[in-house]
Amino acid sequence: MEQDVVLQTENLVKEYRLGQIGTGTLRGDLQSFFARLFKKDDPNISLLADQYYDIEHKTHRALDGVSIQIKRGEAVGLIGTNGAGKSTLLKLISRITLPSEGTLSYRGKVASLLEVGTGFNGELTGRENIYMNGAILGMSRADIDKKMDEIIAFSEIGEYINTPVKRYSSGMFVKLAFAVAAHLDADILLMDEILAVGDVKFQDKSLRRMEEVASEEQKTVIYVSHNMATIRRFCTRCIVLESGKVVFDGDVEQAIEVYTQRKKQSFSTHNDVREAKRRYCPNALVRKVSFEEFDILGADECVIQDKAAFRMRFRFRAKEAIAGTRLKVSFCDATEQPIATAISPTFDISEGENSLEVTADIRALKQGIYTISGALMQVSSFDIFSYYDNVDQMGMIEILPDEDGLLWAARVWGRAELPPLKIGGDSHE
Repeated sequence: MEQDVVLQTENLVKEYRLGQIGTGTLRGDLQSFFARLFKKDDPNISLLADQYYDIEHKTHRALDGVSIQIKRGEAVGLIGTNGAGKSTLLKLISRITLPSEGTLSYRGKVASLLEVGTGFNGELTGRENIYMNGAILGMSRADIDKKMDEIIAFSEIGEYINTPVKRYSSGMFVKLAFAVAAHLDADILLMDEILAVGDVKFQDKSLRRMEEVASEEQKTVIYVSHNMATIRRFCTRCIVLESGKVVFDGDVEQAIEVYTQRKKQSFSTHNDVREAKRRYCPNALVRKVSFEEFDILGADECVIQDKAAFRMRFRFRAKEAIAGTRLKVSFCDATEQPIATAISPTFDISEGENSLEVTADIRALKQGIYTISGALMQVSSFDIFSYYDNVDQMGMIEILPDEDGLLWAARVWGRAELPPLKIGGDSHE
């Protein structure tokens, strides 16, 4: 490797075997091992599996020929859709798992911040957990003693540091956990979505700390995130992964544009959202109502012409009839930050399949690409939202430039509240 290169991979490949791993017994595992060793038929593969699956295609290639070089002091963003291979690459670098092919080499000590709070024990005090968590992350007791006051001050725990962490609030817990992680003595830091901890003030403080680590302490940081605003602020370089391959490596703004354009190709005017990512709602086993499809009506390839009357159709299935429901539609920009929200009047949901067509006035949005999220909810008299289903990124739209579009971003701070959604069309089936 070159003198200032601290991490290098060449044609890195990681394959995972799909389906059951192992037979459940030592005897069966040995039979399968020697069958593979001598290229014989595995006696533990059932006839049913042979009938329905092609054995030659029982692997998933999470990484496919990744070759990168990262230099000392760089803050490198790693972005891509879910399943692109980002977390797999971090696991290979941290030696949690080994590559199937290719080579990986680095200089210095690697610290993995893949999950804040790993190893914390609720029965121990905050101070005791600092020692234990620091040891898990590779720090010696002497190193921890030197940084103890700095860690406590950064965590903002104060007088509660000698209190068992089981009595901490969730915010106090993540602040202390990140404070330990942020003061690791390592040459390469691997971070997977860990900067979104605590309140807004603490998140800003965490970002500034990581900026100091990269710029002043000359440590290398590799950061995985879906938050493009954080990537834009923190990273000096960005790598875009898609289906396990590097599709772009370079300038942050160009990387975000490549990521956004490629992400746009994964959506259409008709989207099946049964398996889409949910948030702030019960899991599928107890969910009363579930979104199934999202359609953009009257648009050509998700390109919006009439911003005054943007029509959408939501199909969902309910386990029981529910009265007084509202639909909330949110629009997020290229950095995946919520920009605008529109809420419908109340409507009733019948048991079984339902279809709801709504019209939104999105003239307040300027030109650009937006992802659309949808939520079914009830709102109490105290404006408390109770979500039945809440789906991130149901679809994507592109607004083309026009003469009378309002560039609200130049005049409005924060999220815009759009006019209420209008319910129309075939509302129930």
